[in-house]
Amino acid sequence: MAMVRASSGLAYPDRFYAAATYAGFGSSSNAVTSKFSNDVALLLYALYQQATVGPCNVPKPRSWSPVEQSKWTSWNGLGNMASSEAMRLFVKILEEEDPGWYSRISDFIPEPVVDVEMNHNSKADLPTENEITLPEMKTIPTENGNSVDKDVTEEVVGSVGVYDQWVAPSVSGPRPKPRYEHAATVIDDKMYIFGGNHNGRYLNDLQILDLRNWTWSKVEVKANSGDTGRVTPCAGHSLIPWEGNKLISIAGHSKDASEAINVKAFDLQTYSWSNMKTYGKPPVSRGGQSVTLVGNTLVIFGGQDGNRTLLNDLHILDFETMTWDEIDTIGVSPSPRADHAAAVHAERYLLIFGGGTHSTCFNDLHVLDLKTMEWSKPSQQGEIPSPRAGHAGVTIGESWFIVGGGDNKSGVSETVVLNMSTLSWSVVTTVQGRVPLASEGLSLVLSSYNGEDILVSFGGYNGRYNNEVNLLKPSYKSTLQTTGSGVPALDSASGAQNATNGTRDVDLEFEAGQEAKVREISMENNELQTSEVNEVSESTLAALKAEKEELESALSNEKSQSNELKQQLIEAESKNSDLYKELQSLRVQLAAEQSRCFKLEVDVAELRQKLQTMDALQKEVEILQRQKAASEEAYAKQKQSSGGVWGWLAGTPPPTDA
Repeated sequence: MAMVRASSGLAYPDRFYAAATYAGFGSSSNAVTSKFSNDVALLLYALYQQATVGPCNVPKPRSWSPVEQSKWTSWNGLGNMASSEAMRLFVKILEEEDPGWYSRISDFIPEPVVDVEMNHNSKADLPTENEITLPEMKTIPTENGNSVDKDVTEEVVGSVGVYDQWVAPSVSGPRPKPRYEHAATVIDDKMYIFGGNHNGRYLNDLQILDLRNWTWSKVEVKANSGDTGRVTPCAGHSLIPWEGNKLISIAGHSKDASEAINVKAFDLQTYSWSNMKTYGKPPVSRGGQSVTLVGNTLVIFGGQDGNRTLLNDLHILDFETMTWDEIDTIGVSPSPRADHAAAVHAERYLLIFGGGTHSTCFNDLHVLDLKTMEWSKPSQQGEIPSPRAGHAGVTIGESWFIVGGGDNKSGVSETVVLNMSTLSWSVVTTVQGRVPLASEGLSLVLSSYNGEDILVSFGGYNGRYNNEVNLLKPSYKSTLQTTGSGVPALDSASGAQNATNGTRDVDLEFEAGQEAKVREISMENNELQTSEVNEVSESTLAALKAEKEELESALSNEKSQSNELKQQLIEAESKNSDLYKELQSLRVQLAAEQSRCFKLEVDVAELRQKLQTMDALQKEVEILQRQKAASEEAYAKQKQSSGGVWGWLAGTPPPTDA
């Protein structure tokens, strides 16, 4: 049992080399021929070559040997898959085919490997910092009744004993209130749950589930200076991990809804909330949107605003500058919707699946090319899921797992997976009955144990509010799916896609009746020398270090430029504020001048009217003066003539001319 614990605690690449030795690679053992079927043995061979040598650069063999042809096809089919990914898949396949290999590893590991294990033996009985101890499990019944009722035993050392099945772990500590439409994320093997809806009331508590000991605890939020320490209760929001020590809560419905989206940050070191200042024009407040982290940017699509209006707009928040930008896209965008799921593929393609309106649910798939900002609606392959809304999803490499949701009538019982390169759907498992996994508004996060991925779900609503935890360990068959044609649907050089094509070719060749043994596989691996592997590892490590230093330098330059731009923006805002104040002052002065000019115009009008009146009076005076002169002249003549008559009558002689 000590050997089991020591090997289970091995980290990569030691864990891979131990598994490879047990399987018969890199030694003189031919155990690989009797342990596995032909197709599994060929896939293990290809992954071993990919992990130790790298991508297949040797020409296709010209010999007519079907084994040689199949080995080359399987290895070449892995394309440019990373060495670490090949190691992880190798161990995962081995554990699926032979779950008890830990207990028998001492029979196959030679002395040098045992010595390496013994060096770790001092800490073998205690969980390491990155090691998770899974408690006793109970299995969720499947639709076909093939539930797995065995507990987790020491033989598998705390790992989930089955693949592609949901199990409910036994958790301790005070459980959070049942809820849905909450938000969840994982940082340092801890799942954080924030907010949600419980019996129609919004929540604002922050809960932690430690994924190493499966214990619940509640975060006691501390107040910042000038702050009460409380954050507005909300639901339908999104929670994003950032910088390793922060949780970013964005959007969501609340009773005190604002006009624009709020961005809040929780500091895991100070245990306090704060509002993040953003620039640009933020989107309208909403809930049920999708928020996808792509590099240093958040891509937000759709949702429902406070007036229950459904949206299909696209916005991007740049974390470097904290600036909002509304994106104009081309092509036919998805119809307005909320409670959909989104994922990013190859850091270029944004995938939108499902969602719904107030009365209709969708199962359509839309793809946005983030380089050209063009929407497309590609055809889906395989078992296309039924319409749903309120589901949750996470990605593992090329695979996008979708869990839960509902169609306004009942919850969805299937857990499905989409190969994002081929756009081919398949069903992973189906639960039975009205269980939390068939709920709307549940959360789904991705964690890991012992180098293997696990999906962890929490909460949801399916007629009642839930606070249960369930987990699933996907198999390599779930993460390597193919379509009928095997042609990639998206422009991405996917190692997983190449791997599935290679496996399919192997199956076809063996179906033709090739009965050759695979005994030569382990023999040929002896040609690989340990020194060559070390040289490859050292050169790869040196290249990675150089690339890391280059990226860190570029990141430092970008941060410096970002700080300069922020400072310039602050100065520009200050200058704009001063100019605005000056403009307001000038506007006041201009208004006063306009008022004075108006009064002057009124005075001028009055003077003009008086001047016109004076002209009329002057003309009247002139007329009167002329009339007066004429009257005086007539009077003088009359007087003169009248004086002669009266003088004659009086005996006065008329005057004589001089």
